[in-house]
Amino acid sequence: MERFGQSVLHPAGAEADTVAMLWWIMLAGSALVTALVLGLVLYVALRDPSRRRPVSGRWLIVAGGVVLPVVPLTSLLFYSLDATARLRTAAAEPALTVEVQGHRWWWEVRYPGEGMAAFTTANHIQLPVDTTVRLRLTSQDVIHSFWVPNLAGKLDLIPGVPAEIILRPTRTGLFRGQCAEYCGAQHANMALHVEVVTADAFDAWRTRSQQPATFADEPLARRGEALFHSSGCVACHTIHGSPAHGRVGPDLTRLRERHALAAGTLPANRAHLSAWIVDAQHFKPGSLMPSFTGFSGADIRALVAYLEGLQ
Repeated sequence: MERFGQSVLHPAGAEADTVAMLWWIMLAGSALVTALVLGLVLYVALRDPSRRRPVSGRWLIVAGGVVLPVVPLTSLLFYSLDATARLRTAAAEPALTVEVQGHRWWWEVRYPGEGMAAFTTANHIQLPVDTTVRLRLTSQDVIHSFWVPNLAGKLDLIPGVPAEIILRPTRTGLFRGQCAEYCGAQHANMALHVEVVTADAFDAWRTRSQQPATFADEPLARRGEALFHSSGCVACHTIHGSPAHGRVGPDLTRLRERHALAAGTLPANRAHLSAWIVDAQHFKPGSLMPSFTGFSGADIRALVAYLEGLQ
């Protein structure tokens, strides 16, 4: 799957297209104003002094201080208002609703439904291409800001104030998002990934996600499962279909499918997962994840075998 870096100028969604075009129009408008001002300055500076004639101060104020900025800025204002109206009306009938809640410092993602049809993931949103989606945004603690620049504009998450953003991805790929409002010490390490896939792939993923988690049925993984439940991990984390129902930390169901650990802090692989369990505070100081320095090497290998096999 193609990966895309965060960029407003490489849109992959209908709303991002509008935002990108607005940026280019405003850049062109500001460049035009700058060129006119510099041209006027050069004309005055380079003109033969003997051919200069006095210019009325009132004329300079009206032409240079009023007409020159007001005409292009007014044009840009009307264009931006029109673009904003188009963004609001672009998707009146969302086909899918996803709930996203910001925490310090990770993202909880919930796909609503009845009973087992509802499921939760963390720091990972899966969406079908060419489908209108409503993201319902809330914050658990402080002000966050949800921003996936390739797909849509950003929106602040204010505690106690529900918000929503409508988007329609127009191409498949993996897109990185980021909290865009300073929210504490680990603000820079509060990222997420949006994976846009075909409609059939999304339906298969959703059906699979509604099922209880499974893991590799071998001795090391079974030992890791026992350690997970006996060492207090269940107090913070949820694994769908198991006795683990904690809500303090991210849902770990199907951890194997994610592209990063700790909300984008580390690449998802066995070495980083081991290091994160042993000393999370080294990688993300101030997070609620404690460092389990008391685990032996064998314990860590067992835990990683269990968690890495969740799918």
